[in-house]
Amino acid sequence: MWRHRLRWPPMSRCVISLVAALVLGTPLAAQNGAAPERKIVTDRAVAGAIIARDQDVDDAVARGLAWLDGQQNKNGFWHGVVGSRGRGYTPIASYELQVQTGSGHLGVTALCGMAFLAGGNLPGRGQYGANVRRAANAVLSCVQENGMLTTSGSRMYSHAFASLFLAEVYGNAASSELKSGLERCTHIIVDTQNAHGGWRYNAFSRDADLSVTVCQLQALRAAHNIGINIPKSTIDRAVAYVVQHQVPSGRAKGLYYYSIHGRRAFRKTDKYSIQAAAATSLLSAGIYEAKLLDEVVDFLERDLDEVMKYSPHHYYFWYGNYYASQVFFQADGLLREGCFDRYYQKMRTHLLADQMPDGRWRNPTDEGPGDAFGTAVACIILQIPRHYLPIFQR
Repeated sequence: MWRHRLRWPPMSRCVISLVAALVLGTPLAAQNGAAPERKIVTDRAVAGAIIARDQDVDDAVARGLAWLDGQQNKNGFWHGVVGSRGRGYTPIASYELQVQTGSGHLGVTALCGMAFLAGGNLPGRGQYGANVRRAANAVLSCVQENGMLTTSGSRMYSHAFASLFLAEVYGNAASSELKSGLERCTHIIVDTQNAHGGWRYNAFSRDADLSVTVCQLQALRAAHNIGINIPKSTIDRAVAYVVQHQVPSGRAKGLYYYSIHGRRAFRKTDKYSIQAAAATSLLSAGIYEAKLLDEVVDFLERDLDEVMKYSPHHYYFWYGNYYASQVFFQADGLLREGCFDRYYQKMRTHLLADQMPDGRWRNPTDEGPGDAFGTAVACIILQIPRHYLPIFQR
């Protein structure tokens, strides 16, 4: 098991400017000369246009990150309930192990780290740079000899989110140790792709589903972005697997099943999250074909209000909007004009009204991994316009 602690290299002012230019989309010349005039944009033509700073959002995010800061364990982890959806969301034995050992929840830790990265914090740099560094070292400590990222029995879900987090860290603060760990983590994703082209909760599973497949594809996309070679055949097979899930006819034509193994009827509880996961899978693979995405984007726009009313604190709400926010951000200007603005304004209103006085967003442990999970996702969504996370870009 990997037990090294990273020594994060100092970042020169020149490199900081380059990173800002690449991530924020601002010309490097503008970084070194007069600052360009920032205009308030009220009707964006394409995703990625400048959005005026919103003080209410800034304050909400500041409170959310401060709450997460207070919840991080000294070893760098955050806790979360490892649950089973057999009866709602029931904690399983590995959660008790996590509490006893103090190891924390690997997937939740990765998402909390992403929330800080989304605000421009890097390992050892920024207000919460120490939190990011501790989280990255904690995640790296979970790399097994075979490349699997796991603690307290965590599986492919957490492996993918943890790999994605490490890749996003590396994209802003490279180190040879981190790259070596990431290469092993990435290779096991490639090696565990099953005969159908997808992934499931356990490595080397014979079946697959969209919810696990999407996070593996995002981890592979992030790894590709930092220069790790991903076989084209892996992506081609994964895309073919996702496309097989599209409903060919009927009222749900153009939407996607959760799994092609025993196709089930769409459920009110998770229909939104499944569609968001399907679209993000394709977008992560660089697929922007209207025939594969149009119906999904329309459905997500229509169903958002219903999801807010039906399950505003449930795992499916947070999980679904973690992906839906990316769908709207990437689809804006390509598949739909102004869809991200419409989505963001609705979510902004909802999240600001729903935040607790202490800064957290709720995700009760009988409905998901816990408040750290809900707070991390809320902070990520609210900070998307800041453009600090490369995985959210096209």
